Amino acid sequence: MNILLYIKAVGFFLLAVIGIPGNVYILFKFAIIKITEKKLLPTNSILMVLAFMNLLIVFSRIILQFLNAIGIENFMDDSKCKFFVYTYRVSRAMSICTTSLLSCYQCIIIAPQTRLWAYLKQTAMPNVLLITTAILLANLILYPGSILYAIVKKNSTTSPYTLHLVYCDMDYLTYEAYIINGVMFACRDFLFVGLMTAASIYIVYVLLCHEKSIKGKRSTDRVPGKSVEYKASRAVIMLVLLYVLLFGFDNSMWIYTLTLSNVTPDMNDARIVLACSYSALSPIVIIATNPKLQQLLNFLKRRKFFYCDSKAEERDNEINCIGI
Repeated sequence: MNILLYIKAVGFFLLAVIGIPGNVYILFKFAIIKITEKKLLPTNSILMVLAFMNLLIVFSRIILQFLNAIGIENFMDDSKCKFFVYTYRVSRAMSICTTSLLSCYQCIIIAPQTRLWAYLKQTAMPNVLLITTAILLANLILYPGSILYAIVKKNSTTSPYTLHLVYCDMDYLTYEAYIINGVMFACRDFLFVGLMTAASIYIVYVLLCHEKSIKGKRSTDRVPGKSVEYKASRAVIMLVLLYVLLFGFDNSMWIYTLTLSNVTPDMNDARIVLACSYSALSPIVIIATNPKLQQLLNFLKRRKFFYCDSKAEERDNEINCIGI
């Protein structure tokens, strides 16, 4: 196997190994909470949607990249190609929209009780499911046009305005269609990235103001530990930072490809790694910062503690036996 293909195979395999169990665990755990407790916090509902979309991204793009890297070829036709391209694009769009919705929701929660914020709390917070459904319908309607350009890879010549994916080609045929499609989705991405960034900056500002306001209080008046809102806000900020970092590089490369007449497969592979890394790595941030999801981590920590404790006792017994 070519060394580059080997590196690609290992990279996409690691993304799949991390992303699938992490997202499945989030879905499974929140589903159990919903069944047993008969309710689920709106933020956790948003995280469930995010985990599901991340899982679709892993199956519709990362798995295909891995199969291609290990040499599996020619198992698609045009209909399957269109299906996977459509699934990936809708899932990716929902991933960015859901992350943006999560940051805006947390921003509304911790905002002060002014007239504007009070109105948003009364209207937006109870309708999170409705808002998520509307976003999903908008993305489902937006993308069917773009899959018309998706065709299975063939030996025939394509136009210079083609994105070469692993098993499919996105042949836009004309320069105008290529630019319009790229600019439209790049603007959408930057819009939602800007929205989540602005919300996160405001969250940090509110938390800093709150921190300053309690500094002058007596130590006996302070609430011990960090509040639930503080911990939830920190988790949202970490997710947004991860998203902005990875998808920022991805969209920068995407804009660069718009200046090229023929994009190489290696360039697309690099973009896909950046775009899919959030779907694989975000479950780690979510599990590490969500108390409802940390039972497994606590269980593993206890097992490690008991294992180390038993090993220490065995060593002590061996030393005592030698001394005797």
